[in-house]
Amino acid sequence: MSKTVIKILKYIRRYWWYLGISIVLAAAIVAMTLYLPLLTGDALDLILAKGMVDFAGIIVIVKKMGILILLTAAAQWIMNACNNKITYNVIKDVRKEAFQKLERLPLKYLDAHAYGEIVSRIITDVDQFADGLLMGFTQFFSGVLTIFGTLLFMLTISGSITIAVVVLTPISLFVAAFIAKKTFSMFKLQSETRGEQTSFIEEMVGNQKVVQAFSREEKSLEKFDEINGRLQKCSLNAIFYSSITNPATRFVNSLVYATVAVVGAIMAISGGISVGNLSALLSYANQYTKPFNEISGVVTELQNALACARRVFEIIEEEPEISDASDAVELKDTDGEVSLNQVYFSYTPEQNLIENFNLTVKPGQRIAIVGPTGCGKTTLINLLMRFYDVNSGEIRVSDTDIRKMTRKSLRSNYGMVLQETWLRSGTIRDNITMGKPDATDEEVIAAAKASHAHSFIKRLPNGYDTIVTEDGGNLSQGQKQLLCITRVMLCLPPMLILDEATSSIDTRTEIKIQEAFAHMMKGRTSFIVAHRLSTIREADVILVMKNGNIIEQGSHEELLAANGFYAELYNSQFSVV
Repeated sequence: MSKTVIKILKYIRRYWWYLGISIVLAAAIVAMTLYLPLLTGDALDLILAKGMVDFAGIIVIVKKMGILILLTAAAQWIMNACNNKITYNVIKDVRKEAFQKLERLPLKYLDAHAYGEIVSRIITDVDQFADGLLMGFTQFFSGVLTIFGTLLFMLTISGSITIAVVVLTPISLFVAAFIAKKTFSMFKLQSETRGEQTSFIEEMVGNQKVVQAFSREEKSLEKFDEINGRLQKCSLNAIFYSSITNPATRFVNSLVYATVAVVGAIMAISGGISVGNLSALLSYANQYTKPFNEISGVVTELQNALACARRVFEIIEEEPEISDASDAVELKDTDGEVSLNQVYFSYTPEQNLIENFNLTVKPGQRIAIVGPTGCGKTTLINLLMRFYDVNSGEIRVSDTDIRKMTRKSLRSNYGMVLQETWLRSGTIRDNITMGKPDATDEEVIAAAKASHAHSFIKRLPNGYDTIVTEDGGNLSQGQKQLLCITRVMLCLPPMLILDEATSSIDTRTEIKIQEAFAHMMKGRTSFIVAHRLSTIREADVILVMKNGNIIEQGSHEELLAANGFYAELYNSQFSVV
């Protein structure tokens, strides 16, 4: 917990001027607030008996009190403005840094964590952190200064009563500290469970069609109820322990107030202090104990805030993707030659995937990659794009190790169309020009015509200016894939990766797309991943993969003539079950 506090203080340090103003104003507010009881006591002492009241003196005191109240209100407003500035600037920095880190995290982190859980950390946990931090600034400084300030003012009236108050104070601190330790672990569990719930909701909402198609509504509801029940339980535990703090400290504070009242009354009767001083002492006793209640509430909120902050900092401190080497080169004017030499790779150390993989691709060749599910086809694409780095061996493009070139230049030389389409919120034109923002309307339309997307785009309400929702929710799967193909058609990089690129397109359109692909692939090194083997007959070389290794390679006719694993795969498409 202390490490988390230190990290938060590093962010706050950037806004030290606001913090300094806030502390100075908090001290001024406390001083003016604590001076009011003295004035009240002085006013009481001017009421000597019936008919013996110094009204002139009381009016002077009332004027002073009015000025103090106005100054206190103004200072309070400025202090709150400074606290808001600190809090929301810190939150802005934390959230920005978390999102920036998310952009630089390796894919293995995103593959290992639920998307909804990551979203929960950056959105919900940061909001919870903001609430606790704001309450801390608003009440913590004022509370601490009030405690010390009241003791000083009480000392000026009666040292013995002040000592009695100080002796009773540790009981309140002990109770608050004991409960604070309990609440931190409870709030941490609450944040984790809330993240799990957010992840589940995100998963169910995004895949509701599948859930309903397989009648999984009841099972999904049961799972949600189970997570929701755990969240209810840990939330109740956290709130229960945190709510104990206030009544416990209030009991100790009432004990302090009673002690001041009894001892002060005895001293007033014996003439040790005046009635006005007794009134001031009772007011100070109340003001002295009040911050303990507020601070105990702040501590409870801070436990929640720290638990949430810790989860956000876990993302910020996660190991980023390995940076480009300081001497990394820019890949320019590549001829498209690709070679893989003795490549070994696995996602987890205990499970081998690709072992001693060797491949040489000549410039302009069309390489088809086939094999059963899980054989390593998509993994090979991830390695070519350097979404993952090889465990050993090397991948070279134009005779340069891809680890010695910048990722941006490597990936800009690939055009990629995946089975899983992705469109962002924006216009059709925005989605097509993602890789070439400065493209002209003529270039965009030419690319759309080449991919056979132009006809359906023109039928949309606003054509190329039609707004598509997140992930293209208002388009069919085939239309979304056509737009992704158009995106690549517009850029036409020297190397292409087509991973089940026509899987969501009808047969008639697929024939036209294959013709467009054939035109697009001329003179370009192309890697084609396909399950429908009829789509890759024209490939120069077909790699047949199994368990991370190439077991066969050759042209379509050569592999059929060999009557091996490829022939078995190919003929299985036409067999009657």
